[in-house]
Amino acid sequence: MTEPTSGNRWIVKIGSSLLTADGRGLDHAALADWADQIAGLRAEGKQIVLVSSGAVAEGMSRLGWKSRPSALHQLQAAAAVGQMGLIQAYQDQFSRQGLLAAQVLLTHDDLVDRRRYLNARSTLRALLALGIIPIVNENDTVASDEIRFGDNDTLGALVANLVEADLLIILTDQRGLFDRDPRQHPDATLIAEAQANDPRLPGYAGTGMGSLGRGGMATKVSAARRAARSGAATIITAGREPGALLRLATGERLGTLLRPDKEPLAARKQWIASQLKLRGELWVDAGAANALLAAGRSLLPVGVTEVRGAFERGEVVSVKNAQGEEIARGLANYGAMEAKRIMRLPSEAIESTLGYVDEPELIHRDNLVLL
Repeated sequence: MTEPTSGNRWIVKIGSSLLTADGRGLDHAALADWADQIAGLRAEGKQIVLVSSGAVAEGMSRLGWKSRPSALHQLQAAAAVGQMGLIQAYQDQFSRQGLLAAQVLLTHDDLVDRRRYLNARSTLRALLALGIIPIVNENDTVASDEIRFGDNDTLGALVANLVEADLLIILTDQRGLFDRDPRQHPDATLIAEAQANDPRLPGYAGTGMGSLGRGGMATKVSAARRAARSGAATIITAGREPGALLRLATGERLGTLLRPDKEPLAARKQWIASQLKLRGELWVDAGAANALLAAGRSLLPVGVTEVRGAFERGEVVSVKNAQGEEIARGLANYGAMEAKRIMRLPSEAIESTLGYVDEPELIHRDNLVLL
């Protein structure tokens, strides 16, 4: 079996607690060490995208705040203050190695809109081709609660999909994923390797969240599942482990390896699957669900039992079975108002009902992703 670390395009995500010495301001010695390791990986021909948390935590430190605020405007202010120091610190460290860094700030809307998604993809690929280290973060100063990624583990996975990376490495303050919380159970066992979609993993991960960041082990497991959609493996490991990145490059096993267990999705379907905020829902009967899941067919209006939301033609919607489980998502060929009028009808009745027909399907199989 091919080792994921043999691939040449890596996403490295570093969490807030590592970057800011558990909230005491930026840990410049740690940044210097990671910059040295990344320079070593670049010398071996690896292309590295760095997904970095830490802007809010650094801003809190500069502002003298002891606890993470809950008000969005205060978080945005902290991010604006902290981003300055964070990026300058990275550039100072990479400059010692003769490397250039580039700041890339993304919002959810950048990945929802197909054109902006492709622009971000092209920019990141151009930076990598030039030998530059892109440093990606969420644009916290403008993102609202309704349109944010939620955590940089998720952002790291979406960037892995965006550039079709071979490997996502999530550096954290834990050795990896355990079968129980090792902070509460000293006899907990490290999960050395598993399939990213193993149904047991969410139970192992729990729901813990750090005081500085928004993520926990559950978000890392979820990120691994997202990264697997484009064929990327994920390694969750301790960021303070000496030389961790370079040791992984030699094939040493550290932390938890979560392998993709399905064929990579085509780029368009990756984009559809990556949508975090869906515009509506199409509920389907058992026959339609079976046609989608077992036969790989398109979704026809006759199998739709309920339409929810206010979506337009071309927007991404969720497909749910009679039990309310999401089984697929895709691009709707008709808006919500039209879908409500033609649901439960055969495709031949679309024109007589609406006065026109664009497509015989509500979602064509080429624009449908099974989950």
